[in-house]
Amino acid sequence: MTLAAPLDLLRQARARFTQREIAAHVGKDIKTVRRWEKGETPCPAMLEPALRDLLPQRARPNNGAGGDAQFRFIDLFAGIGGIRMGFEAHGGACVFTSEWNDFSTRTYRENYPGGGGEHALIGDIVSFPAEDVPSHDVLLGGFPCQPFSIAGVSKKNALGRPHGFECTTQGTLFFDVARIIAAKRPAAFLLENVKNLLSHDKGRTFDVILQTLRDELGYEVHYRVVDGQHFTPQHRERIIIVGFRGKTTFCWDDLHLPEQGPRLGSILHCTDGSEPLLPWDHDRFFDHAAQRVQPKYTLTPNLWTYLQNYAAKHRAAGNGFGFGMAYPDSVTRTLSARYHKDGSEILVYQGEALRPRRLTPRECARLMGFPDTFRIPVSDTQAYRQFGNSVVMPVMREVARIMLPHVQTLLGEETRHGSKQALSLYA
Repeated sequence: MTLAAPLDLLRQARARFTQREIAAHVGKDIKTVRRWEKGETPCPAMLEPALRDLLPQRARPNNGAGGDAQFRFIDLFAGIGGIRMGFEAHGGACVFTSEWNDFSTRTYRENYPGGGGEHALIGDIVSFPAEDVPSHDVLLGGFPCQPFSIAGVSKKNALGRPHGFECTTQGTLFFDVARIIAAKRPAAFLLENVKNLLSHDKGRTFDVILQTLRDELGYEVHYRVVDGQHFTPQHRERIIIVGFRGKTTFCWDDLHLPEQGPRLGSILHCTDGSEPLLPWDHDRFFDHAAQRVQPKYTLTPNLWTYLQNYAAKHRAAGNGFGFGMAYPDSVTRTLSARYHKDGSEILVYQGEALRPRRLTPRECARLMGFPDTFRIPVSDTQAYRQFGNSVVMPVMREVARIMLPHVQTLLGEETRHGSKQALSLYA
């Protein structure tokens, strides 16, 4: 299963819709759509989900049951649905969602019909019975990293006592992923975390995770650190762990990772008159009459002075701490959940005559690979936290692309040889 290029999707959409209808749907000017179609400017990759929305063959959930979707998945520790969006792009149907943060849940419900009543959206997964989770083919989860009790495992080893993942991981959120996998036995899973998970507690934490997934749960497991800058202008390394219920020929080398990714200028608000007036944003982030980013995103004199003095202090001490100035041809530092505090990791250069500014929340959405159709119903502070905690969506979409042929093979084998329980180590 391959994903069509944005221009191919545009051409497919044009078979059924006018340029004006497409422009209204993706939140762009009709002249911009015309330039894409003529090849005068490239059709941005970030618009693929919005264009795919227009195509009749896009699979959609049906009352939470998966409908005619090619596969069913659940979305744990969902945040604002970045992993979900990547898998929906390949025809998946979300049948269950868990997210504990009320602000993230608000954004999620605003953007995903399934999160608004078509299927269960529960809060904290910790107290939710695994047997009540709907059957699914793929489990998705960007679980938070918590300390594992290595000492307890070592003690049991020394005493010669057996132990399983419940003993090893009880009290961590990874345990909730493991207990659902054990109970529901999905064909595959994808877990995402910070790169430092590999080195946490001198690597012992990651060893417990692999031991649990491979030895205790019996899955074939593959992992790799992928940098989001292949798809968006942001250096953002995250570890991705995928697993399959049976033997596969899965290979990370099948990822299509462009050597030259986009640069910051591709996601910044346009001041040349081409910035779209999104009906869900209006002038919240960009003043269309004045053709400029709203002044509130420019740093105050006091904050700019503080950041310069802070950087100078650490330079004098031989440290590398300081702000990160970003230019149109830059790849930025990693956007963090604390970006709302001072914006120091990514400051947009506005020329010598002006102080730098923060990215707007809309630009943060673009930096994470979300299309302009993605709505931001929360305050700027909450939006910065949400995008800083999210995933680079096109990375998830690309990983989904190389996972799904193997998922389909496993599901085909299940159909030929009997029920999922027959393949389960826990049957």
